[in-house]
Amino acid sequence: MKADPLTDFSRLCVHTITTRGWKLDEAVDQYAEAGVSGITVWRQWLEGQDPQKSGERIRAAGLKVVSLCRGGFYPALEEKTRSQSIEDNKRAIEDAAALGAPLVVLVCGAVPGQSLSESRKQIAEGIAATLPLAESLGVRLAIEPLHPMYAADRSAINTLATANDLCDELNHPLVGIAYDVYHLWWDPDLEAQTRRTAEANRFFAYHVCDWMTPTTDLLNDRGLMGEGCIDLRGIRSMVERNGFSGMIEVEVFSNRWWAKPPREFLQEIKYTYLNHT
Repeated sequence: MKADPLTDFSRLCVHTITTRGWKLDEAVDQYAEAGVSGITVWRQWLEGQDPQKSGERIRAAGLKVVSLCRGGFYPALEEKTRSQSIEDNKRAIEDAAALGAPLVVLVCGAVPGQSLSESRKQIAEGIAATLPLAESLGVRLAIEPLHPMYAADRSAINTLATANDLCDELNHPLVGIAYDVYHLWWDPDLEAQTRRTAEANRFFAYHVCDWMTPTTDLLNDRGLMGEGCIDLRGIRSMVERNGFSGMIEVEVFSNRWWAKPPREFLQEIKYTYLNHT
């Protein structure tokens, strides 16, 4: 029997950062009660927790662990700092494996005052250094290209083409892409690069929210689906034409929404997921 499209949450995943007022156990209970199907766990929510027990708790509630977020931040001016970042990313991979998360999302990093080309070189080297561990534990690494407004200090990987180029360079089946509409919607090459991503079997994750106009905060003023200007239906249609059928992950950083009760926010997430994605 086909699911009713008006009540079908079988592909809905919510990031714990989205409902940041809840600790992990609260989020698991509330998501399960609301009929959400998947959860992406941010690393802060594992602090002081046993990742294996957390994974068991999530699955016992009927939720799918979609990913662990986030690793990355490889570039640095000092070699010691770069080495520390690699060790931190190895810990993220180990936590993902213990949690039962199939992938780690990578926000790759950048350094103010360092050339983007050097930062991209350090990113490639950092990911390569973690690949043997990822391979031994069966954890995939999803490079998330970020909007160019973050190029100075959050990520030197700013287009889907650049992410695909990095995947080509690393040439490993465990390295792919986390495709976030917030960061990619503006790109005139999006359709061609989406096809390239799909043809190389790199479509590891799909994140949604909306772009507010005007945007009052470069980090924490994302909109719920339908509040902004992103063609969410069009982009979803495009990625699905290219074979993507995975979870649709709601990742919203919003001071405005965080000020509301999390249960109210979660109900709005469900409504806008059904009506605007």
